[in-house]
Amino acid sequence: MRRLIPFAPFALLIALSALRVTAPHIDPQHYLAHIKYLASPGMKGRETGSPQLEKAAHYIAAQFRSIGLSPVDSKSYMQAFPVTTNARLGSSNHFEYEEAGKSVVLKVREDFIPFNFSSRGKLSGSVVFAGYGITAPEYNYDDYAGLDVKDKLVVVLRHEPQEFDEKSVFSGKAYTEHAQFFSKAVNAKMHGARGVILINDRFNHRGDSDQLEKFGHTAGPTDAGIPFVQVKADVAARWIASAGKDLDELGAAIDKDLRPRSFALPDSLDVSEVVGVERVIKTVHNVAGYLPGETDEYMVIGAHFDHLGLGEQFSMSPSLAGTKVHPGADDNASGTAGVIELARWFASQPKQKRGILFIAFAGEELGLLGSSFYVNHPALPLNKAVAMINLDMIGRVRDRKVYIGGVGTGSNLRATIDPILARYPLHIDYSDTTGYGSSDHTSFITKQVPVLFFFSGLHSDYHKPSDTWDKIDAPDAAELLDLIAEVGEKLGEEAERPLFVRVKETHPAHAGASMAGSSSSGYGPWFGSVPDFAEIATGVKFADIQDGSPAAEAGLKAGDILIEFDGKPIGNLYDFTYALRSKKAGDRVDVKVLRANAPLNASVTLRQRK
Repeated sequence: MRRLIPFAPFALLIALSALRVTAPHIDPQHYLAHIKYLASPGMKGRETGSPQLEKAAHYIAAQFRSIGLSPVDSKSYMQAFPVTTNARLGSSNHFEYEEAGKSVVLKVREDFIPFNFSSRGKLSGSVVFAGYGITAPEYNYDDYAGLDVKDKLVVVLRHEPQEFDEKSVFSGKAYTEHAQFFSKAVNAKMHGARGVILINDRFNHRGDSDQLEKFGHTAGPTDAGIPFVQVKADVAARWIASAGKDLDELGAAIDKDLRPRSFALPDSLDVSEVVGVERVIKTVHNVAGYLPGETDEYMVIGAHFDHLGLGEQFSMSPSLAGTKVHPGADDNASGTAGVIELARWFASQPKQKRGILFIAFAGEELGLLGSSFYVNHPALPLNKAVAMINLDMIGRVRDRKVYIGGVGTGSNLRATIDPILARYPLHIDYSDTTGYGSSDHTSFITKQVPVLFFFSGLHSDYHKPSDTWDKIDAPDAAELLDLIAEVGEKLGEEAERPLFVRVKETHPAHAGASMAGSSSSGYGPWFGSVPDFAEIATGVKFADIQDGSPAAEAGLKAGDILIEFDGKPIGNLYDFTYALRSKKAGDRVDVKVLRANAPLNASVTLRQRK
C-alpha cells in the first residue's frame, strides 16, 4: 500500500486533467468590474439613443484600445447608424367634436392622448362604435361583422370581453393577443378605418379611475399606419347616449353572450383631430475592435450592450415602467463584459491563424438593429468570417446549466466543441441547432455565417429593475468564458473552417417575439420568413427564408419586401404578425412582395407549428 502512495498525487492529477486541462483563465473580478460599471445607477439602463448608451460605447472603446485591439478602419472603434428610438408628443395635438351643433374641445393629456405608435395626421368624420375592436375567428367572435367602418373613426373598448370569467373562451386569467393595443390598431386599419379612439371598459372595471395611458409606455410599431388616440370613457359615453344607448349596458351585453353590439353613431356627431406624434431619430454606435491573425479569415465575438433605460413599454414590471432604472446587469452587461475580457485574453496570446473581430452592438432590444446594420455594412468581408460567437445573458449560470444554440449551422461546430465541453463540469443544452433566435447571432445567420450562441437562461429579474450586478455569478460566468475562449482558440486554429449549413426545419425553431412568421411562440401558423429589422418606408423585408418552409416552397427569397398578405396591406412587422395570426395551418394565402422594386405575387400554404 505504501508503494502506491507516491503515485496518488499523480493519479489525482490525471483524474483532474480529464475534467480540465490547463485552460484560459478569465478573472472573475475583472469581469464583474465591467458589469458594475455598465449596470451602475449612473448608466440609467443604457437605453438606445441615450447619452448613457454613448457613455457605455466610449467605455468599451477605451477598453479595446487599452487591450491593444485595432480600429477596423484604422480610425475609429465606432460604427454609427441611425435609429428611431421612440416618439414624443409634439405641440400640434388637438381633439374636437361637434354634437348637435355644439362644439367641445378636449385637453391633451387630461381628456385625450395619442399613443406613441400613432400615425401623424389631421382627420375628421363620422364615428362607429366597434365594441372591443376584436376579430377572433378562433373564438367565433367579430366586432366588425357586418359593420361598415371604411374611412370612419372607430371607438373601441380596452381589453376584451369576459376578462374575469375563468371559463371564458377568451382569457380567464390572462389576456389574449387580441387585447393588445397594437392588435386593435391593426384590425381597425385592415377593416378600412381612418382612425381609432380607445376608451377604458368601465363595465369590467367599476371603481377604477378613468386614467389615460402614459405616452411612450405602450409597445407597438414605430408607426402603426393609422392615428390611434385614447379619450376619457365619459366623453364616449355621451356620444353613445346621443344614440339612445348606454355604454356600460353595451359592455354587459357583450360579456353576457359574446355577441357584438357594434353600430354607427348618429350623423349629428362629427369628430376632428390632429395627431402630432413626432419620431425621435438618433445616431447610435456599434463598437468594434480587431485582433489580426496570420490570414484574412477571422471570427466574430459579440454581444449587445444596450438595455431598456427606464423600461417603458418593454418592462416586465409594468408598475415601475418609466420610473425605475432597469440596469440590465445580466441583459446584457454580462455578455459585454465577456467580450471585453475575452479580447483581453486573446490579445495576450500568440497570434492565431485567424483574426478576431470583437464587437458590441447597440439597438438589440429594439429589434437587433445594431447587428442588422453591421451585417448590411460590414467592416470586414463577411465571406471571410468563419463563425460568429454571441454572448447574451451569460452571467447567471444556474445548476451549472448552459444553453448553446446554432451548433447545426457549421459543418464541424459540434465536433469542434464537444471535446472541449467534456472537460468542463457544466450541463450543456444544445437548445437550438438552426441558429435563428431573438439575439444578434440571427443577423449573421441571414448572411450565411455559422454561429454559436451562449446563454445561461431566463430568470425572474429579466427586463426588471431587479436585474442588478450583485446577482451575477462571476466565478461561474468566468468559467464559461474560459470554455468559450477554448472554443474560439480551436476555431481560430483549425485547418478547415466550418462550412455554413442551412438546417432544414421540420418545424420552426423557437425564436422569441421578434421572429414573426418563424417563431413557435404563439403567432399562428408557420410562414417561414426571418425579418430584416432595418427600417424601411413600408412593408416587411425578409432577411432570410427558412429552408423547407411554406415561404420557401412558394418561391419567396431573402431581400423580398412583403407589402400585401391575403389582400391586406402590410406596413410593418406588427401588421404581418397580426395577419398571420388570423390564419390557420392549411390555409393558402396570396401574398405580394417587391423584388428588386418590381411587384411579385405568390401563394403560400401555411403549415402547423410543432
